[in-house]
Amino acid sequence: MRGENADRWWFPSKRYGWGWGLPCAWQGWAVLLGYFSLLGVGTVFLLPSEHYYWYIAFVIALSVGLIVICFIKGEPPQWRWGRK
Repeated sequence: MRGENADRWWFPSKRYGWGWGLPCAWQGWAVLLGYFSLLGVGTVFLLPSEHYYWYIAFVIALSVGLIVICFIKGEPPQWRWGRK
């Protein structure tokens, strides 16, 4: 992790490319577990084969929420070529 705000980041940036890697704090793991748990619950209750558009909207809403949390609690994203 880099910078003076490294202790408050839940999601470090990826070493190569753009975006975030796996969480580095328990809060990040809790967010990721909640995301996948809600995704599983939505799959069971919305039944993608019957409620296709509602399911897609649900997945998009969850994913947007995860990305917003990553922007707020993650290291600032930028393109990286493997150098720290």
